[in-house]
This record gives sequence, C-alpha cells and structure tokens, in this order.
Amino acid sequence: MKAIAPSHLKLMFGSSQPTSRSYPCVQNAQRSDSCGTSRSEWRSTFATLTSKVVTQKTLPMPPVSVGIDHVNGLNRAARVLGMNQKPLSVNDLPPAPMHGGANLRVAYQGVPGAYSEAAACKAYPNYESVPCDQFEVAFQAVELWIADRAVLPIENSLGGSIHRNYDLLLRHCLHIVGEVQLPVHHCLLALPGVRKEFLTCVMSHPQGLAQCERTLTKLGLNVTRKAVDNTAVAAEHIAANNLRDTAAIASARAAEIYGLEVLEDGLQDDASNVTRFVMLAREPIVPRTDRPFKTSIVFAHEKGTSVLYKVLSAFAARNISLTKIESRPNHNRPIRLVDDANVGTAKHFEYMFYIDFEASMAETRVQNALSEVRELTSLLRVLGSYPMDMTPWSPSSSTSHTASSKMNHSYGNVNMAKP
Repeated sequence: MKAIAPSHLKLMFGSSQPTSRSYPCVQNAQRSDSCGTSRSEWRSTFATLTSKVVTQKTLPMPPVSVGIDHVNGLNRAARVLGMNQKPLSVNDLPPAPMHGGANLRVAYQGVPGAYSEAAACKAYPNYESVPCDQFEVAFQAVELWIADRAVLPIENSLGGSIHRNYDLLLRHCLHIVGEVQLPVHHCLLALPGVRKEFLTCVMSHPQGLAQCERTLTKLGLNVTRKAVDNTAVAAEHIAANNLRDTAAIASARAAEIYGLEVLEDGLQDDASNVTRFVMLAREPIVPRTDRPFKTSIVFAHEKGTSVLYKVLSAFAARNISLTKIESRPNHNRPIRLVDDANVGTAKHFEYMFYIDFEASMAETRVQNALSEVRELTSLLRVLGSYPMDMTPWSPSSSTSHTASSKMNHSYGNVNMAKP
C-alpha cells in the first residue's frame, strides 16, 4: 500500500491553521414545526440552522494521477477479487462527480478484511466498496462524489474515542446519518506452519495491540509490538512479504483473504469489545420520532469551559439523556491568554465539546434545548440526527464468526436501516 506523503496531506488539509470550510451551526431551534416531513423541507430547515460561520483559507487539491474508472470500488474486476484492491489514496481523488450504478458506494479506511469493511457491510449490504488508506481520504471521497457514504470508527468500548475522526467531523462538511455497533473479535494470525513459540513480532493497529496486551502476556510470547494503520493491513503485509516470524492481530476474515492460519482465537482481553462506527453522507436525513434516534453536536465558547455546566443543564432540564461527551482541543484557538497584568502568559487550554444524546431533532424539547445552547455558546454545530443501532448483541465469539462466514463478495443480507 502506497503511503500518503505528508506534503500531500498538507496540500489537502493544511497545517494547524484554519482552512476554507464553513461550519453550519444551529441558529434557531425553537419552533416545534421546524422539522418538515420531506427531504426538501428538512434541507431548508437545516439551512436556517446555519450561522456563526468559521471560515478557512482555500488550499489547492493535489494533482490527479488516476482516472475515475480505475478508482477502487468502480473497477469491477478488482471488486470480484477483493483482496487485490489497492486502497484509495489522495492522488486517486478525481475532481468530477460520477456515479455508475444504483448501488451505494461506501468508503472505509483499510483493506478488505478490516473491521471497517465488516461495519460497512452491516450498514449497507450489497454495497460497492471504496477502501481508502487514510480517514481523511474517506471523507474526501464522499465530498468529491466518488463515494456515497463513508463508514468510519468513532469509539471503542475498550480503547475509547478515535480522536482523529472527531477532529475530521468538524473539519469536513459531512453529516452523520446512522451508526453501526460492531463486535470486535481478534485472532492471532500467521503463515501456515508457523508456531507461536517461534514468533518474534506481532503487528496490528495500535488499538488492536492494546486490546490484546494482557492475553499476549499470558501466552508467554516474547515478541515486539509493531503498530500499523489497520488490522487487515498487518495480515496483508505478512502474507505479501512471507514473514514467518511475525503474526498479526486481525479478524478471522483477514485470515481467509490473505491465506493465514488462526493460531489463537478470541485474543482480546475482554469479550465485551465493541466498536461504534458512524455513517457519513453529504446531506442530512429527515429526523423522525417513530424509532429511537440519536443526535450529535459540537460546541465551544470563546471564554472557555465555564459554560459546560449550563449547556448540560439545558439537556437535563428537558430529560434528554446524554450518551457521550468528548472534549478535543480547539485548533482555531488552542490557548487563551490572561488579560490582566500577566498578558502573554499561557493561562488556559481551549476545548471543543462533542455530545451525543438520545433524542431526535424532530422533537420540540430538542429544538428548545439547542436554542438555549446556542445562546450560551459561540459555536454550535449539529453533526447529525440519525437512527440508533438497535441490533441485538451478545459478547460471544460466535457473533463475529457468523458474520465472517457470511461475508463473501455479495456480503450477505444484513437487516439494517439504510439512510
């Protein structure tokens, strides 16, 4: 897999300085009838919820080196072979939108056999896959109409939040239109005939390594740990380079794809290992009240974090349950200086707060709560209001194995809402 050069990333996304994107922010959410019943009405409503725009400097796109007919997910032969797909990179992003079929094109980070691929399958059965080698590229693939959706991890029950994707949600103008909760079942994979006692290295994603640390110690393996971009990338690398002293922590499906054997099954330290993915699209969906919905927002205040208590009170007063709160550095203003005699001395770090709560934007209480939050903050953006994943789950190993055995080229038939 060809790595993205740092210079290319700087061209696309810039440095830590602001770039030229506008962030839609909530302006008024008081009216109980503000959420229409049609897509056009909801888009109109979303437009009126836009204010306090954060502007950023326009940066050029890198030159295009690969035509649209060769992009992953659109090459039919590559789709059939699956494992021969080269992940989409920055240089593969064309400037013009093209859509060649009725099936949704879904971008995910990694290569076939990654957990993100399984999450994309669960969200959108029979989809056309667009594997990408970086999270940023998956965002760009949707924005440039190469893909219709992106399915990206946002948090894990053991490893916590995927901070990079929280930052990218604010940087890009995509909307969360759904979520997928995927049980993660790790296996220790190696080339056929390799024995555990001869291993000297284990490769995986940093979270994969962290989620299996205690089990690796119990197995008595005297191995070095090597972090790579993706669990399936580790399996692919071992197979491609015939590494007989190295194992990968990845899924059972990765073993099937890359011709590896499972040396140890259920390697994770805790069976309750679930990763939550979000589904991203260019447009928001129409919120409803006939099924459980979740809403995600991000807010900040120019005077620091003192407003947090008041914001949380706006939800508590209306009996709105929060399921997630995450703080991230405010990259537009990472440090606030004191304004007294000690001007110029770093005083406070500045943060943005991401909140998920169990309620729909179609509910009056949510509109009123967001209206109050808007008055308390200098930036408020609704990232999405979307159906919750209500799929039953059990922390047994059979869940992952069943999903793996069903996942062929057509990816089976998974009963999930498809916003």
